[in-house]
Amino acid sequence: MHHIIRPEGEAHLDRPHVIVHRMKLYDDEVTLVDGVPVTTPERTWLDMAEMLSADELVAMGDSCVRVPRADLEGRDMPHCDIADLQRMIFRHKGKPGIRKAKEAIRLIRVGADSPQETRLRLAILRAGLPEPELNVAITSEDGVRHHEPDLSYRRYRIGVEYEGAHHGGEAQVVRDISRSERYQALGWTEVRISKRHMHDDARAAVAKIRAALVQAGWRPGP
Repeated sequence: MHHIIRPEGEAHLDRPHVIVHRMKLYDDEVTLVDGVPVTTPERTWLDMAEMLSADELVAMGDSCVRVPRADLEGRDMPHCDIADLQRMIFRHKGKPGIRKAKEAIRLIRVGADSPQETRLRLAILRAGLPEPELNVAITSEDGVRHHEPDLSYRRYRIGVEYEGAHHGGEAQVVRDISRSERYQALGWTEVRISKRHMHDDARAAVAKIRAALVQAGWRPGP
C-alpha cells in the first residue's frame, strides 16, 4: 500500500493500492529524488507521527539528524536538523500526531547510529539513570582522541557498546577484543550490550549499566 499526499485544491486521485491524504503542503516541504517529488525528511517525520509509536518517532528523528560517516555513506551532511523538525511542528499545529511529535522532539539527540542505540538510550532515561553522551571520542590525559563508544559517561569512565548481528564475524571479534584492551589501558569500564539484553524495555541492559555506574560512584538522587 502506498501513501500519497495531494495538496489541498488538487484534483482527486483514485488508484488501486494507493491511500490519498489531503493536507497542506508547502513548497519547501517537497524535494526531488531521482526526479520524483517526495516530502522532505522533516515533513516525512512529522507525517509519520500519526502512525509510529513515540519511541519509533524518536528513533526516526535521531536518524534524520545524525551526522553521517562520509567514508561509509557517501554523504557528510545530516538529512535535516532538530530546528527543521521543530519548524514542522510550529507550522502544522493542528495536524494528527502533533502531540506525539512534541513529546518526541524533546528526546531526539544527534549521535545515535542505529534504532537500537536510541531504544537503549530511552530505556536508560526511563529507568532514572543519567543520560549518556552519544558517539563522543574518549580523550586520554595526553590529549589523544581514541575510539567513540556508542554511549558513554565520561565522568564515570564508562563506555556502552551495542553489538549488532555484524559482531559475530571473525574480523569483528578481533576488533572487539582490541577495543576491550584499549578500554582497560585507558582506565575505562566497557559495558557490552547485545540483542538478548533488549527485551522487556531493555531491562537486562539497564541493569548492567546501572551496576557499572554504581561501581564507579554514581548514586541515584532522592
